[in-house]
Amino acid sequence: MAPPPPPTPAARILRDYGWDLLLGSIAAFYAVMVPYTKVEESFNVQAIHDILYHNHHIDKYDHLEFPGVVPRTFIGALVISLLSSPAILMMRIFHVPKVYSLLAVRLMLGCVTLTTLRLFRVEIKRKYGRHVEAFFVILTAIQFHVLFYSTRPLPNILALAFVCAFCHAVNLAYSFWFKGNFLCTLQALIVAAVVFRCDMVLLLGTIGIALLLSRSFSLLEAVKCCISTVLVCIGFTVLVDSIMWQRILWPEFEVFWFNSVLNRSSEWGTHSIHWYFTSALPRSMLVAYPLCLVGALLDRRIVPYVLPVALFVVLYSKLPHKELRFIIASIPMFNVSASLAAGRIYNNRKKSGWNFLYVLMLGAFLVSLGYSAVTFMASYSNYPGGHALKALHEADSSVKEKTVHIDAFTAMSGVSRFCENENPWRKILEGGRHFH
Repeated sequence: MAPPPPPTPAARILRDYGWDLLLGSIAAFYAVMVPYTKVEESFNVQAIHDILYHNHHIDKYDHLEFPGVVPRTFIGALVISLLSSPAILMMRIFHVPKVYSLLAVRLMLGCVTLTTLRLFRVEIKRKYGRHVEAFFVILTAIQFHVLFYSTRPLPNILALAFVCAFCHAVNLAYSFWFKGNFLCTLQALIVAAVVFRCDMVLLLGTIGIALLLSRSFSLLEAVKCCISTVLVCIGFTVLVDSIMWQRILWPEFEVFWFNSVLNRSSEWGTHSIHWYFTSALPRSMLVAYPLCLVGALLDRRIVPYVLPVALFVVLYSKLPHKELRFIIASIPMFNVSASLAAGRIYNNRKKSGWNFLYVLMLGAFLVSLGYSAVTFMASYSNYPGGHALKALHEADSSVKEKTVHIDAFTAMSGVSRFCENENPWRKILEGGRHFH
């Protein structure tokens, strides 16, 4: 019998990168359809704009005029700006409107995020098989929030995704954890906590304790690794951000002091202690939420991974001010547990009793997809400031010079420096601060 013909190049690409193309297409669709950004993203959006368009002229940067409540690191903005700069240069040469530069920046961030998610997915396939890998991708695809946020320059997404000069962050930490590189797992989480999101120290603590209890490394090894990585990260962020902010500072320490010690974040609203488990996670995970619990019961191999991440959410619940983006780093791990349950149901779908569960699961997948479509349509209409400025730019341009005032609500709901047009617009007056 003749051997089967070798796969064509197109077939090899689909075999190796098909799941990435699926997730990337959905993330790109969200970015194209909803290109504007909101107040939570304002610092990184303005920082990326200023790095790309003002370069070394720091005195022209937006953050010096509108510093926000707490300072944030420039490291993420610098990396994304560097990766996006060739595309932005071509756009400037051909005088493409700046709003398309924002889209290019967001697509680049999405590539970084999904690249780290791919590394995690490869480890899932190696550890649990291709069916679990497939359901992990399907569940991620039908959930709205992870892919919608994957292109948005939030500190939480930068912490979830980033590969910086020294280490890696949460998705990479998960892939190292699954691979058995436990010290690299700690290093990745330290970068996320020290540079991008100080609250990731809770995830570092729960995972670190779990690894110590499982004797994955000795206490001495952990202390040496953590101290050296922390010192390098603090030195790097203090060096870069002190130059950019023009004063000596460690941004995430100031954020920690403001949010956790002073508890000032509660001024932006509070939720009940159970809100993450009764509202945020069910809305973001959809069918994966009950499947996650089932997966932990059916396959005990996932419990040592899910339990520390669940404890991270429990500890975070103590902070009165709550937002889904604060715990979005937990969703990929919970999706693994849900994928194990979905894979078990799929493999037993022809058995009595399991076939009913299989049909029920498929129905829940469709309901989740419908819910995500409705959520997307709501999000599409959630940027009135950006749409208003676009409509203004499309109005009559017969006047030689025009000036527009941007109030606080508009600046918080879609307007950024990327939305500015050149002539006939002489300048944009910022009427409200950007709350970072």
